[in-house]
Amino acid sequence: MVFDLLVIGCGIVGLATAWQFQRRRPGARVLLIDKEASIAFHQTGRNSGVLHSGIYYRPGSLRANNCRVGKQALVDFCQEYGIAHDICGKVIVAVDDGELPALQRIFERGQANGVVCEMIDRDRLHAIEPHASGVRAIWVPETGIVDYPGVCRKLAELITASGGEVRLNTAARQIAGDGSLVRVVTTAGEFSAKQLVNCAGLHSDRVARMSGAQLDAQIVPFRGEYYELKPAAHHLCRNLIYPVPNPEFPFLGVHFTRLIHGGIECGPNAVLALAREGYTWRDINLNDLFETLRFRGFRRLTRRYWSMGLDEMGRSLSKAAFVRALQRLIPEITADQLEAAPSGVRAQAVGSDGFVIDDFLIESHGRVVNVCNAPSPAATASLNIGNLIADRLLAE
Repeated sequence: MVFDLLVIGCGIVGLATAWQFQRRRPGARVLLIDKEASIAFHQTGRNSGVLHSGIYYRPGSLRANNCRVGKQALVDFCQEYGIAHDICGKVIVAVDDGELPALQRIFERGQANGVVCEMIDRDRLHAIEPHASGVRAIWVPETGIVDYPGVCRKLAELITASGGEVRLNTAARQIAGDGSLVRVVTTAGEFSAKQLVNCAGLHSDRVARMSGAQLDAQIVPFRGEYYELKPAAHHLCRNLIYPVPNPEFPFLGVHFTRLIHGGIECGPNAVLALAREGYTWRDINLNDLFETLRFRGFRRLTRRYWSMGLDEMGRSLSKAAFVRALQRLIPEITADQLEAAPSGVRAQAVGSDGFVIDDFLIESHGRVVNVCNAPSPAATASLNIGNLIADRLLAE
């Protein structure tokens, strides 16, 4: 069989892309493949479950534009199919006066992006989050939490109900094209399709190069480590409490997130993973590690952020250091209230110039569309990213 569309990667972006393509081309033959034994195994399944508002992102960027539209589409999807979600709101907290200029810039960016948000004083902050410490905050009532694996299960169900196929334990090994078709050699046989979409996440750059694309970037895996509040401490955080991010560092910093199925997650930090799928310090893949260390962009990135990188590593190796970071937002937090939680690995594209690529990177190459960078808020924006990719596919 020749498929109309083959998607590599059964995370939320891959599933959303296949579903949107099917909706717009009823009867199309669609195949999704993934090397894992279950869908949403890596980034999507280890996501903290936040429905982002779009407040942080540069106005006019793909992240900003897709987040706003995609969030509403995802809320509508969850309401239609009964998937757990809660628009609970969050606060972004300035803990001292020195953070107020950065807080103001985030507020202005939110307004430019059309985000419903409000600058609030200490008294209003304490009314929303009584245990949070800060001099001022931004209240973002439209931020929420959601069951992303549940979204993925429903998408897979809808795809297969419409005649599509989802094949797991099927890893892509080679991609070739002859002008009219794309052939993908996998561990479960060879498949041919008229068009191919690469949503391989942590391995997206490798799959892109396999397809013949020329990239000036590489995926660098950053592990985010978390703790969970023990039940007796759940009262310390009602919903979501975020810090003012350091504008010189490409990560948000540790924060508190209420989870859709119960519990409160604290984190993450951001340390180099020693494997593309390196969820602990013990997970080491020498090929992955040497590939990262040889990459000129990573070495340049390290020179730029070495001091902050050491701080992140310190929080990884010292629970006390992690607790001190959390205490900036909730001073009452103590180490004995925290227990280790599962980690995640972020697939972050870094350019050869040493700068983190801070937007979605979606590139077309012949009959192939490569999603080469899909950091947060990709899960929130997934339904609209899928629609955007479908636009490209159907325009061919």
